[in-house]
Amino acid sequence: MIYKADSSLKNKLYPMFDGLEDTVIYSCLQGHMGEAWVDDLDNPTVAQITVGIFVFFAGDPKADGVDEMLHNLPDFTFTTVETEEWKKRIEEAHEGNFEKITRYNFEKDPEHLDREHLQNLKTQLPDGYELKKVDTKIANDPGFHELSEDFISNFASIEDFLNRGVGYAILKDDQVVCAATSFSVYDDGIEIEIATHPDFRQKGLATVTASALILDCLGKGKYASWDAANKESVKLAQKLGYVLKGPYDTYVIENEE
Repeated sequence: MIYKADSSLKNKLYPMFDGLEDTVIYSCLQGHMGEAWVDDLDNPTVAQITVGIFVFFAGDPKADGVDEMLHNLPDFTFTTVETEEWKKRIEEAHEGNFEKITRYNFEKDPEHLDREHLQNLKTQLPDGYELKKVDTKIANDPGFHELSEDFISNFASIEDFLNRGVGYAILKDDQVVCAATSFSVYDDGIEIEIATHPDFRQKGLATVTASALILDCLGKGKYASWDAANKESVKLAQKLGYVLKGPYDTYVIENEE
């Protein structure tokens, strides 16, 4: 049997997830969003964190609650673990129903993000486009959500996003064609979500919106964390100043239960 962890128990789970170094994990453990599950409320030996479509497992992969946890998933997830033994457990539990992909993480050092460089990138907006901070109008625009359903999905509501999150969008003829937002928030910053309409790619729009978002965070003493799903995202991150740490495995799982 597994149990949902309350805020006091979440604070005890940090050592279990030390090796994963993902700010989405902090979002949950610090009580900002998401859920944590454990095998024992007094002395947990295994834990699960779920924030939106991202799931993380840590602890003893042989613990009694692991089988139940491995199927305690949203309909679609990106699931990440640290050890080969955990990977084996996932592959056994979801045999024939997962895809193992490569993602890329970066050093989480604010010193790598040069404000002057980012300010220069931010000014490179093509003629005919408008950069705006995400406000109530943009956040309610269906076109904004069509770009990425994850721009504000981890917040309780649009109002919650506007109060606790942050985002920038580029408009062309009043159409949202690119945006970068806080996928999640934690005490010291955000995790970035970014997307561009297919018809408006290769114009430098993602560079501009990401620069604006990062500068906003730096101005508030916050860190904008970047995690890349593909090589294109890696190139953009490096252009912005992020330093690649390395690739890691993630499991794309469509939960049929």
